[in-house]
Amino acid sequence: MPPKKAAAAASESASTAKKTKSATAAAKAAAVDSDKKAAPAKKAATKKSTAPATSAAPPKKAAAKASSKKPSAKAGVTKKAAPKKAATSSRNKTAKASPESDKENEVAEAKVNGVKRKRDEEEDKDADKDVASDAQADDKRGTKRAKKDEAPAAPAKRKKVAAPKAAPKRAVRELKAINEPPTQVMDIFVFGEGTAGELGLGSVRVDGKKPIDVKRPRLNHNLKGVVQVACGGMHVAALTKDNKILTWGVNDQGALGRDTTWDGGLRDVDDEDEDSDDDDTGMNPKESTPAEIDTSNVPEDVKWVQVVASDSATFALTTTGQVYGWGTFRSNEGVLGFSRSVLIQRTPALVPELSKIKQLAAGLNHVLALDDKNKVFAWGAGQQAQLARRLLERDDSAALYPTGIGALPGRAKVAKLACGSYHSFVIDTKGRVIGWGLNNYAELGVEDEAGQDGGFVMRPQLIKALEPYEVTCIAGGEHHSLACSKKGELLTWGRIDGHQVGQPSGSFSEDNTIWDERNKPRILVVPTVVPDIKDVVHVAAGTDHSFAITGDGKVYSWGFSANYQTGQGTTDDIEAPTLIDNSAIRDRKIIFAGAGGQYGIVGALAEN
Repeated sequence: MPPKKAAAAASESASTAKKTKSATAAAKAAAVDSDKKAAPAKKAATKKSTAPATSAAPPKKAAAKASSKKPSAKAGVTKKAAPKKAATSSRNKTAKASPESDKENEVAEAKVNGVKRKRDEEEDKDADKDVASDAQADDKRGTKRAKKDEAPAAPAKRKKVAAPKAAPKRAVRELKAINEPPTQVMDIFVFGEGTAGELGLGSVRVDGKKPIDVKRPRLNHNLKGVVQVACGGMHVAALTKDNKILTWGVNDQGALGRDTTWDGGLRDVDDEDEDSDDDDTGMNPKESTPAEIDTSNVPEDVKWVQVVASDSATFALTTTGQVYGWGTFRSNEGVLGFSRSVLIQRTPALVPELSKIKQLAAGLNHVLALDDKNKVFAWGAGQQAQLARRLLERDDSAALYPTGIGALPGRAKVAKLACGSYHSFVIDTKGRVIGWGLNNYAELGVEDEAGQDGGFVMRPQLIKALEPYEVTCIAGGEHHSLACSKKGELLTWGRIDGHQVGQPSGSFSEDNTIWDERNKPRILVVPTVVPDIKDVVHVAAGTDHSFAITGDGKVYSWGFSANYQTGQGTTDDIEAPTLIDNSAIRDRKIIFAGAGGQYGIVGALAEN
């Protein structure tokens, strides 16, 4: 029974009990005057006791349900009805026997009835008090239950809930540092065409020198504290000691990772007279001058350790093994996209599929990443097998998802990654080389399919021609490659016609070379040691030109030089490795070299 109804039933029960006891008392009083008005009294008693008795039954049950603590009081009310009837019956029988005895009996009975009436009245009062008390108690309980059910909990009685502790956001978890940033500061020297701003010298003359068509290495006055440089096709990225990434060059497709909108006019720098007195080249100063990338979407505590650059994209590695990127990839058909959902990424964005990465490498339109479990990932354009997996033409965006290349031959443990324009390399801890990708000019050092259009190696394979050498560094150009061994040997292979391999004519034979229809050497299919250069410790390649650095800090260059990209001061091809010797770097120790399409960069140990 709901609390309110129970309380009402209890109150009705108490009222009914009072009515029943009052009727009983009236019946007893009528019995005293039974001689004069025996019949009316009996009739009245019957009327007063019958009606309440019928209607009292249901309330008694309700009262019993409402309260079961005092059953004796309710039972007492019921048991008193029997003596009343017995007394009335006895009185009627005595009246017929004798008139005198009737008076005596009447007096005696009156006394007895008076005592009984008094006792009954007292009991009735007690019973009324008990019933009222029970009803009041039930009413209070019912009221409390009703308040509990219907009214909101009182604020004072509400349980105090401890305020939630400020726990770290689930989306942001603290990552352990697994990489160390470079610390060796370099002075940066640049040379080459520079009309796309890739030299980073700005857009106006400095000390009377124009920022384009730089024939020999020139110190870049805009760069300070640089510890690492990455050369893309027509843009460059540099990492500084104070944890900044600077970019410069072409930004048509977001490769610089920042806004370079400029309201100034443009003019064709190629039509300008080299000796013109005009200080302004007309280049976009925001592209041609190094500036920091937009880090508004990068956490403040991120520390960079490496940058790599492709033709139209840039990627950066953090101390915690995360990878950020910006720009886009291009395929044979044009812009492929940055990811499955983004065509061109204008500012740095996290590559969510990668974690715990230890090293990056970039080709013209693809990227490699090595994680802490020796797994190599590849993504970007993959039409020349540079991703080491087959791609469906109907879903070319699948190439933009970083995917493992599978198990490496011989359970190789990776020491270094490297890329050519369309091919990829891995150097393992034993100095062995594994390669895959485009091989139509034998740029992988594999004879199979060399000289055929579209020839490529789909799956990573051990480059057997390099097995005799313990390779320490390797680099790839567009259609040629080069490496140095632990012994300081310089090896080259691939396309020959632009002197990309830097070999003298005596190095080519029927055993290692593919000849064209005019009987000229076309492709060097076997990695071959370049004579007359020793102690090589580092190599680098541009599109069709190359660099080698020796242990004593000297840098050599060779190959295609139409835009001064060899740093030799001439537009003629450099046939063999030749020392770069000018006043700017003659007494400096060179420790880095990099190259793009039409420019070159070298880094020397900083003087201050």
